[in-house]
Amino acid sequence: MIGLLYIVRLEQPFAWPDNSADNRQRQCRSKIRTISEISTSVMSHSRKIIHIDMDAFFASVEQRDYPELRGQPVIVGGDPKGRGVVAACSYEARAFGVHSAMACARAQRLCPRAVFVKPRMEQYQLVSRKIMALFYQYTTLVEPLSVDEAFLDVTCNLAGEPSATRIAQVLRQTIYEATGLTASAGVSCNKFLAKIASGQNKPNGITVIPPDRALAFIGTLPVGKFYGVGGVTEKKMHSLGIRTGGDLLRFSQQQLMEAFGKTGLFFYDIARGRDQRPVEPSRIRKSIGTETTFAEDIVEFEQVLAIVSDLVGQVALLLEQKNTGGRTLSLKLRYSDFTTITRSCSSPKGYFSVTEMLAQLPRLLAATEAGRRKIRLLGVTVSNLFNEKERSPLRFRQLPLPFPPGKFSGDLHTSATASQPR
Repeated sequence: MIGLLYIVRLEQPFAWPDNSADNRQRQCRSKIRTISEISTSVMSHSRKIIHIDMDAFFASVEQRDYPELRGQPVIVGGDPKGRGVVAACSYEARAFGVHSAMACARAQRLCPRAVFVKPRMEQYQLVSRKIMALFYQYTTLVEPLSVDEAFLDVTCNLAGEPSATRIAQVLRQTIYEATGLTASAGVSCNKFLAKIASGQNKPNGITVIPPDRALAFIGTLPVGKFYGVGGVTEKKMHSLGIRTGGDLLRFSQQQLMEAFGKTGLFFYDIARGRDQRPVEPSRIRKSIGTETTFAEDIVEFEQVLAIVSDLVGQVALLLEQKNTGGRTLSLKLRYSDFTTITRSCSSPKGYFSVTEMLAQLPRLLAATEAGRRKIRLLGVTVSNLFNEKERSPLRFRQLPLPFPPGKFSGDLHTSATASQPR
């Protein structure tokens, strides 16, 4: 119900005050020079940030391409008779309690009528590129978070449009006309609020949180909906009497840092509607990766392997989008006691494809306690990225033959830390 209080209908676009079209066009002409100039000049409540999030992206592409799947509970993932996991699922399947990272066998028990389809990552990538291209018609400040979501800073936009809400509405309509897919949008004055807003009225909805309503919105928001709060952190917050953003306001910065480490500082700021992070489209990437936190800890080795394999596929897709690869492949695990470890291997030839990364998984996992210890988070990252000159001759090369069992290329590196909850 929270989101419904802030939904803005198409006929009621919201515009921040003192932003006439003429003034905004003049500002854009003078200010759109460098990303650093814009990022420095708009770090305040005057910013206009949009978060676009496609609705059940992978499953929606399958339902679009195969009409017989429309209205059906579609699960994109592995074989439910095997050790596969759910990569994505339609809203029809979510109604039965199915969610991503769940074992496909369990998903089938929850939803016996589910239709399982294998992921088509190349197709998802093609659709993603078409969607991302639409964003650049309005602003150069686009920060993709994954293949199906992105932040846009439209404070100064190429259309000279003073209403961020209207831009979000037009983009959602344009996406649907170009791809046949729906998207949800959040509009606010910073990234935290915009991302939270985009999830309030899914699917195919838009939620706006103006600056003067930010604290009221956060005050009633359950902490489980806060970005960065997983199941375990939520339980810890509940044990401290923190159930909403309003409850967070009762705690000092020192108290939150004692309870949650450095993350406590983040919680302290967002409870007050503060998030100074800029939209960063062209930052020099040092790594490309993805991770997932589980609502319930997992321990089965086969489930760990299946989830990590799925993460590898997502990272390979991101590498392909950026037309790059990296020299170092890292596996990240966070155990149930919040101890976080990484296991890495390096190769001068680099890692570009799913095949190359999957070949390294057995020894990376063998250097962990996967299968013997409960895990709450898994992540895969490729770092030491190649620059433009380096990657061209490396990207197109003959792949090496598989190594005999027990023999691998590259060097293995390990590290471990006792992390605070995230």
